[in-house]
Amino acid sequence: MSLMQKFLAPAFVLLSALPLRAEIAIQEVTSPGGLTAWLVEEHSIPFAALELRFEGGSALDAPGKRGATNLMTGLLEEGSGSGDTALDSQAFARAVEGLAASFEYDSYSDSLSISARFLSENRDEALALLRQSIAQPTFPEDAVERVKGQVLSIIRSDAKDPQDIASLGFAGLAYGDHPYATALEGTEESVSALTRDDMIEAWRNVLVKDRLSIAVVGDITPEELGPMLDRLLGDLPEGGAPLPGPVDLELTGGVTILPFDTPQAQVIWGQEGLGMEDPDFFAAYILNTIIGGSGFESRLMQEVREKRGLTYGVYSWLADRDFADVWMGAVASDNRRVAETIQVVREEWTRVAEEGVTAEELEQAKKYLTGAYPLRFDGNGPIAGILVGMQHDDFPIDYPATRNDKVNAVTLDEINRVARERLHPEDLRFVVVGQPEGLEEVN
Repeated sequence: MSLMQKFLAPAFVLLSALPLRAEIAIQEVTSPGGLTAWLVEEHSIPFAALELRFEGGSALDAPGKRGATNLMTGLLEEGSGSGDTALDSQAFARAVEGLAASFEYDSYSDSLSISARFLSENRDEALALLRQSIAQPTFPEDAVERVKGQVLSIIRSDAKDPQDIASLGFAGLAYGDHPYATALEGTEESVSALTRDDMIEAWRNVLVKDRLSIAVVGDITPEELGPMLDRLLGDLPEGGAPLPGPVDLELTGGVTILPFDTPQAQVIWGQEGLGMEDPDFFAAYILNTIIGGSGFESRLMQEVREKRGLTYGVYSWLADRDFADVWMGAVASDNRRVAETIQVVREEWTRVAEEGVTAEELEQAKKYLTGAYPLRFDGNGPIAGILVGMQHDDFPIDYPATRNDKVNAVTLDEINRVARERLHPEDLRFVVVGQPEGLEEVN
């Protein structure tokens, strides 16, 4: 390891010291082989961050193979290459560590994400290792069984967690027979039955060029980036399994109780939401901030916690997935008071729908959202993650420079129209995990 490596290897966490900024110079780079990436040059430190995002993710699990994409993702660094380049998991980890690099592989409901951090002096060697894990995974049988055991342990643990039970119960009610209705980790039954051949199929279905977004931030030029992308990703297939269709939401108003022995009931609720492509999205985003998205300043926190002491925390959010949009919330409350908690949530949802919000609340929410936004751009890695997310969501390349203008452009009349039209208290479905007192199921 060189002197520079010894100095910089422990310092990856300190790279967030780069200037905080939302107005960044984003360049679109197209490789000789036709791959497109967004690049932000940052040459002050000899380091770069690469983000790859493959659309589809665990939603591409084949029928009867739930959990295959998640398990496959966990195996990408467990064995790769052939002949003289073959590496098992330990050799791969040692090689990455020796280069002072870091790789992360994660599966989500709508995407598979690969993150890489590497020093400029080791760029070629680091990306050769990354390429091997992406393009030449071997999925050794012993690794498949070992990682499968780890996933099964997570599934068993989640089955005893009230929050996970509530989330899964709500998903089953909302999403019907879509992959979203089940945990991306799969079930004990589905994961136990997965084979090495299923890993190969999942790999071929998900890691493909035509659903790939790329972002790079750091010490690299456009002239260097194009050929690098072709070397890294050029061997991937063009296309894979078809994406699932949109969800026909099956939510209806009411209460579902899932009995569970716990002193605090966990509650998830939701109704139909709206996606980022919707013209009303920014108004709804600000509205949600006022209702339950701004911590202690939100309406729900004030009504449920501060005034009545029913919970430590209550939150709402817009769950914008690729194939379904739901407006959701969550709270935990003592079993003896959870019925009251749900009633207060309903009443506040109704009050905002009927009366709207005030000009002061709108102004405070705008200040909160516009002030917090630049803080997200706190280093090469976070910036790369934002850029690849923008591409995944089909945002324009100038979005970081215009986002706060879109927030500030929302008027009081507009946000209150959205409250009237988009909040549906009668359609809220509450899923309660616990032993709630004085609460009846309503189907």
